[in-house]
Amino acid sequence: MMKVDSHIFTTKTNRFDKYIVERIVSSNINRDPAHYDRSSQYEGSAECYMTLGTTDGFKMLSPVSNNLLRVRVLRLNMTSLWHQVMVVVTVLVTTVSRTDQDIARPRDQMGVEVGVLVGQVLQKHQVGCHTLLMTTTQHSPVLSSIPRSMSVGSEGITVVKAGSLLSLDQLAQDHLLQGLWGDTRTTCHTLILDLTINNNNNNNNNNATHLLFRILETSRLWQRPETVVVVVGGRTGVKDVLLHHSLRNTVHALYLAVHHLTRHNPPARGDSRLRKPTQQQGVMSDGVRVYRRCLYCNSGRPDVHFLYLWNLTSLAHQTQDLFHEQLHFMGHKFRVVTVPFAPYMDFVRNTDEPGTIVTPTDSLDTRLIHTFSNSLNFTFEIREEPNHSWGREQDGVFSGMIGQLQREEADFSTVTGPSSERLRAIQYLRGYPSDTFNIVSRKPSLLPKHLSLMRPFAGKLWLVLLVIVVAWAVILWLLQKVWWWVAGGRGVGFNITLQYTWGALLEQPPSDPSINTSGRMLVGWWLVFCLVIDTAYRSSLVAHMTVQGKTTPPETFEDLVKLDGWTWGTEPWVLRGYPYEYFSTHTDPVMQQIYRQMEVLVAKEALKKVLEGGFSLFDFKTYIKTFIATRYSDAYGNTPFYISKTGISIVAAFGWSFRKGAPFYRKFRTTMSQMEAAGITQYWIDDVIAKRVTTYREATAPDQDTGLGFAPEEDSSQVSLGLEHLQGAFYVLLFGSSIALVTLVWESLSHCLTSDP
Repeated sequence: MMKVDSHIFTTKTNRFDKYIVERIVSSNINRDPAHYDRSSQYEGSAECYMTLGTTDGFKMLSPVSNNLLRVRVLRLNMTSLWHQVMVVVTVLVTTVSRTDQDIARPRDQMGVEVGVLVGQVLQKHQVGCHTLLMTTTQHSPVLSSIPRSMSVGSEGITVVKAGSLLSLDQLAQDHLLQGLWGDTRTTCHTLILDLTINNNNNNNNNNATHLLFRILETSRLWQRPETVVVVVGGRTGVKDVLLHHSLRNTVHALYLAVHHLTRHNPPARGDSRLRKPTQQQGVMSDGVRVYRRCLYCNSGRPDVHFLYLWNLTSLAHQTQDLFHEQLHFMGHKFRVVTVPFAPYMDFVRNTDEPGTIVTPTDSLDTRLIHTFSNSLNFTFEIREEPNHSWGREQDGVFSGMIGQLQREEADFSTVTGPSSERLRAIQYLRGYPSDTFNIVSRKPSLLPKHLSLMRPFAGKLWLVLLVIVVAWAVILWLLQKVWWWVAGGRGVGFNITLQYTWGALLEQPPSDPSINTSGRMLVGWWLVFCLVIDTAYRSSLVAHMTVQGKTTPPETFEDLVKLDGWTWGTEPWVLRGYPYEYFSTHTDPVMQQIYRQMEVLVAKEALKKVLEGGFSLFDFKTYIKTFIATRYSDAYGNTPFYISKTGISIVAAFGWSFRKGAPFYRKFRTTMSQMEAAGITQYWIDDVIAKRVTTYREATAPDQDTGLGFAPEEDSSQVSLGLEHLQGAFYVLLFGSSIALVTLVWESLSHCLTSDP
């Protein structure tokens, strides 16, 4: 009769298209070397001992007694699934006599009962979760009985023998650990650790515990705070286990402490595997003490609490409070890292040392943190990032604020933006809309006034009018010339037709030069044309005199690259964050040219260059708008700078970043969503900007000079036309007089050369 000490299901499929069974018999049976040669090609596989269960009992892997079956499962093509699963299982299959089956060892029998108890609890509270069983031995009575008691409701069960896993090379370990927590369809996880082996040997216990927690750290359990962890072990070292660093982020962690006392004879009961009654001669029974780890219950620090004492022979146990712990921070002090970025975050440094503790001033994140602190009952300590940098990535390692979160030196940071690279290192919480990246240029100035008479018409229109005047004069002259050649009479000179054409356009035509009906008809249509042109010019001139034209500042990056001799730049701290990644990796030629020619200047120096002309500053709109409003605006809000209306969205949103696996992330996300839904964040942004402007103006002496050579424009509702407005007319008169003088010289020379001495 074959006895199966462990019955493990690793997946719900019942069909394996490919598996390799290597049969190793006892040492007195010769082994086929060729068989090992054939199986040695599967390098990096996990050594597994496996049985496949059926509904009616157990399927024998070998009918031969006194044999040990070793199964190496490399990759299972499961036709019922769309993907391949790497299974890591450890089950010991031995053959014993029927007499030995009826007499179980007391220690093992107690382990089986504890395992059944754990399985019942998980089946009740963790339905549909992926279960991971982890041990350091090939024979675990606790873990072997858990799957039998979880007949339904489990998404999948994986058993891992720590020693076999860590004995593999690094590449094989990484490959196996990738599938350790199930696939993307797995919504919840349960981890069971068996520390009951060698309970009487402290050294072995310490080694086993160290081995298991080493695997937990390697498998990144700390990134899965919602994973339910159940530890089964002795009654010594409970706090050391539950407060271990590998469980630092785990919200739900239980410890079932088993005590070894004398045996007693319980009543007959049905065997859970063979489904028939058996009489057991003796088991260990004293009950199981249940401890729970809480994250912040000890004045904000983790601690261990005793919950229940379960009797193994009892059919009902209290389990309602096992996995329903609500996170109460109890004054826990969070470590916050920040950089100055008004109006979202601003502070005053307590000392001059880099990375010092700071005192936050009125800003959006300051209000949010204080609101969260009062609502969730926690304290905080805010430190500045020494280099005022969000962080850059190099070989997967970040610097700046993101680097501190990646190294778990801080719990969360203030205003940051998400990116695909950052999301691999941190958790992101959307807080408020992102700030667009805009262009700051010199405020549009009035166009040159000496061209005010020319400005009503565009340059192309003036050119067309000049051509039309000359062309029409030629046509009229030719028409009259033809009529003179046909009918005779007096002729008309070209200078006469040209003067008439120009005079009619100026509403002062000389006498009609036409000598026939066709000529008069041509003159009539010319007068209609002149009426339309004169009316359009007069109305446009009045409009331009009333509202003076101004220069057009660049609105987009395409406008910048088209301007001759134009330069641009940004602040140093901007390039320490995501904008650097955006511009340096952009594939658009315009963005590449912008990045190559970008200068790096502090805000005050950059704004001085903007006022000099030919220079633009790139910055976040809300930040630079607040900076200009507080320092470079007069009492009426006038400023010499223009912020483009069209900006680019570099990041999807602004918010806070958290270290990976932060157990408080969900609490913060819920509170932030409630505040955003209520519209509080946007209201606070506008209110912070308005108060910063008012406070800065009250703190500084009123002065119309902003320090940048800017004098505010005079407020006048009426503008009288002066010499500067009509200087164009004088320039036209001077130009015409010069032409007349040149013509006089030409006529005099011609007369002298052609006259008779």
